[in-house]
Amino acid sequence: MVRPVSKPQVEIITLTENNLEVKLRGEGHTILNLLVSELNSDPRVVAAYRVEHPLLDVVYLHVVTEGDLSPLEALEEAARRLNEKLRSLRSQLLEAFPHLKG
Repeated sequence: MVRPVSKPQVEIITLTENNLEVKLRGEGHTILNLLVSELNSDPRVVAAYRVEHPLLDVVYLHVVTEGDLSPLEALEEAARRLNEKLRSLRSQLLEAFPHLKG
């Protein structure tokens, strides 16, 4: 069964100069694995997520930064890099499989 795509709900639990904890509803392992991996590719960032319970649609994202990089800046940079990577992948797939609709 395919679940309808809905806009995730975001609630900031903690936000300080170098620490962010966010509660997300409507997102799961797929996006958060990508995001945490991209966040952790920056040596100034440590990020992780946890699922509150497998039957609940609640995930917590935790981002800790060092230096003058704020957690929100780290999130923005990681999202931008992911967007670029996914656009590149899409272009490569469309080149490899021209019958796909762009």
